[in-house]
Amino acid sequence: MARANAAYYAGCDPFADFITAPEISQVFGELLGAWVAVVWGQLGCPDPFMLVEPGPGRGTLMADALRLVRRVAPACHKAMRVHLIETSPRLRDVQAAALRDATIMPVCWHDRLDGVPDGPMVLVANEFLDALPIRQFVRRGQGWDERFVHDGAFTLAPGDFPARHPARLRPVPEGEVLETCQPALDFIHALGARLLRWPGAAVLIDYGYDAPAWGDSLQALRDGRPADPLLDAGCADLTAHVDFGAIADHVPAGVDVWGSMTQGSFLSALGLAARVEQLARAVPAQADEIRAAARRLVAPDRMGQLFRVMGLSSGLAGDLPGFAGRRAGNGTGRGGTP
Repeated sequence: MARANAAYYAGCDPFADFITAPEISQVFGELLGAWVAVVWGQLGCPDPFMLVEPGPGRGTLMADALRLVRRVAPACHKAMRVHLIETSPRLRDVQAAALRDATIMPVCWHDRLDGVPDGPMVLVANEFLDALPIRQFVRRGQGWDERFVHDGAFTLAPGDFPARHPARLRPVPEGEVLETCQPALDFIHALGARLLRWPGAAVLIDYGYDAPAWGDSLQALRDGRPADPLLDAGCADLTAHVDFGAIADHVPAGVDVWGSMTQGSFLSALGLAARVEQLARAVPAQADEIRAAARRLVAPDRMGQLFRVMGLSSGLAGDLPGFAGRRAGNGTGRGGTP
């Protein structure tokens, strides 16, 4: 999965195969821009602070967020330093075009989170974790087989489920699949370690599940339709559902965990309905289109239920915006080692 997705993002246009929330409605990025501005205030208005997005796609989310922040919170806009985590040179060029003149200071790109300069940070990650490579293990009695790809087909071989993985003790039925995503856990561990050194917050938005679960969630998309994940490696987008329960269990002790909660609930709490009606009144000819796009983001039978949102924070005054009353814990035994 790792090599196939690396080739895919390096050489293909992923947005021909799938559409993300920022591409559906500008309101998505605007609400996250407002979220950034409020979080910045709760952190004590640090100047400068790092605004970070891993896997920023075309740069649409960041462009919409920055436009909103520049208009309603100019002091926050002046204090921010935008850092994008992107390994594809082609996508970096696309992002640079989208964000031209969007910030006071030049946008900086990095291959990894540890390349971002020290300092207070606000991070927004939308559909980032789902693209990271997974491993699949099949329960066999008291042990496991690992599922591999060999000669263009799936095959099984005896394997050891990672001993320190948060999901290792789940009562998985015989023959069922349990997935792991070590790169996601490594990213969360690095993010949490940074939040222990510097105050900040992060919001993670992706499709996945919160309660302990199992099953094969690997899927491929090509031209907007499901495809065979083993056919023409590097020509389709490969994703897997995010295990938010394992993510939460891997956050270092001392960092606040918020949620997870559904995307529909989160966006509604941030004021999606009011912003949609404001736009609909401003552009009456497009009112139906604006409302339909917003429904797609929050409806339970669309993205509203399938996508979940988790927050992390340290040094924050008050509840993380959108998560009021949904703090899952702080230093409660989380923090597995990578």
